[in-house]
Amino acid sequence: MTEPALDDLLGSLRVVSIPMRVNFRGVTEREVALFEGPAGWGEFGPFLEYEPAEASRWLTAAVEAAWHGWPDPVRDSVPVNATVPAVGPDAVPGVLQRFSGSTTAKVKVAERGQTTDDDVCRVGAVRDAMGPSARVRVDANGAWDVATATDVLTRLAAYDIEYAEQPCATVEELRDLRIALARSGIDVPIAADESIRKAEDPMRVRDLDAADLIVIKAAPLGGVRRALDIVAECGLPAVVSSALDTSVGMAAGVALAAALPQLDHACGLGTVFLLDGDVTADSLTPVDGALPVSRVVPDPELLDRHAASPERLTWWRDRVQSCWRHDSGMILS
Repeated sequence: MTEPALDDLLGSLRVVSIPMRVNFRGVTEREVALFEGPAGWGEFGPFLEYEPAEASRWLTAAVEAAWHGWPDPVRDSVPVNATVPAVGPDAVPGVLQRFSGSTTAKVKVAERGQTTDDDVCRVGAVRDAMGPSARVRVDANGAWDVATATDVLTRLAAYDIEYAEQPCATVEELRDLRIALARSGIDVPIAADESIRKAEDPMRVRDLDAADLIVIKAAPLGGVRRALDIVAECGLPAVVSSALDTSVGMAAGVALAAALPQLDHACGLGTVFLLDGDVTADSLTPVDGALPVSRVVPDPELLDRHAASPERLTWWRDRVQSCWRHDSGMILS
């Protein structure tokens, strides 16, 4: 594959800042960079605090999207879950309305400044709104220790939880939590997210028997092909998720889900709804609980409307160069 030169990236660089509908993990404005290459558009959107060692994977994914394209899909559409931020129970029905047709919901829990009772009430409200046949999963982003996770998941198990995503921070804690839940007779499967996408060795999840399934994201893992390789090597069921992407970045997640040999779980790819704006008028949002497999071309007018300030553009140019210099596995031309 022909790799771009750094000047190719910087020459097509556009940076947008899009407000969030609700505070999501502390993010109120989502900034991302976009590149155009011979295969289409790619998105480079590592969160602002990420250092080059981690952010460079996202750059590799953007280069894959814009210069190489993605593997052929094995399905035409992918099912998606509703995403419920750490809102009060009264706000849950309104959030779920945006995801009409979805039969799975992912509920954020362990929000800083909130209590376990807040989490239980939110999950209960989701279960009440969606009914007994829906799948309800929770995501703690590694916030709990083993004892806390055991206690909270014991309470949440009453709502028939599909799985708990990254309830503890470390792989060892995930392993210990699975053991503690099994001893208590609590049937809540464990999914590893950060322990896959932030790990130097994601196979430790498999080797320590620390999870029942894994959550994969195209950008943090270095692109669709690298993510597929990790799934194949790990050998665990995979759930595809996103990282607060615009529709350009979301298309990479859909391409990953569409290329998986097995897709047994709804994907966390409906988060464009969380943005109060997009780079295309034809946003990649679910219809009847599913997303089509497609490429996305930004609208020039929307790129201008959401353009970041000149100071932020300079910051992102510097960031691209820092990640480019980092040993990210790309062939630098």
